[in-house]
Amino acid sequence: MTNPTNTAKATVLKLNSSGRKTGSVSRQLTDRVLGRLQSQQPQINIIERDLADGLPVVTEDWIGANFTPKQDRTDAQTALLSQSDALVAELHAADILLIGLPIYNFGVPAALKEWIDLIARAGETFRYTSNGPEGLLTGKRAIVTVASGGVPVGSPMDFATTYLTQVLNFIGITDITYVSATGLASDPDAAIKSAEQQIDQLDLARAA
Repeated sequence: MTNPTNTAKATVLKLNSSGRKTGSVSRQLTDRVLGRLQSQQPQINIIERDLADGLPVVTEDWIGANFTPKQDRTDAQTALLSQSDALVAELHAADILLIGLPIYNFGVPAALKEWIDLIARAGETFRYTSNGPEGLLTGKRAIVTVASGGVPVGSPMDFATTYLTQVLNFIGITDITYVSATGLASDPDAAIKSAEQQIDQLDLARAA
């Protein structure tokens, strides 16, 4: 794809999932990444989605609507999928996916899991082929800012980044960069400083 940071119409989809609206390190770090992107390209398009504001959970009716062919859906089923359709459209529009990820109880926040459940849809973000599932969102880049009290990113107890990597790969996004502030419970200043240095060293000019 064309280098998103050199394209006037490049779009960043910024997702925050922390339950904390103030004092959130993952939100602080997504803002820093976005600031760097905007400094390099002031005209970049930004879509912001605060997942902590709440999303509908997957229900039996939603599953039924999702697995009903589009042309056969009732008005009620179409309405039931409207939020999911909007989230999928945001993903398709984005060149860069910027995710704020606090690690909660070794995994991802419930708000982020709800988003994943709503966007992982056959025919929309992936498809089944004779060779197995194939992601439909290729050519995009993901930057994930991770905040952790004590779970080291990439460690055996980190089920958050490993899970998110699997999900993003599944829908076709394989270019993923993690920025981590680990050890916030013991030395928050050092953890945040390390993450900020990682962000300042990011190569935001390379193609996804």
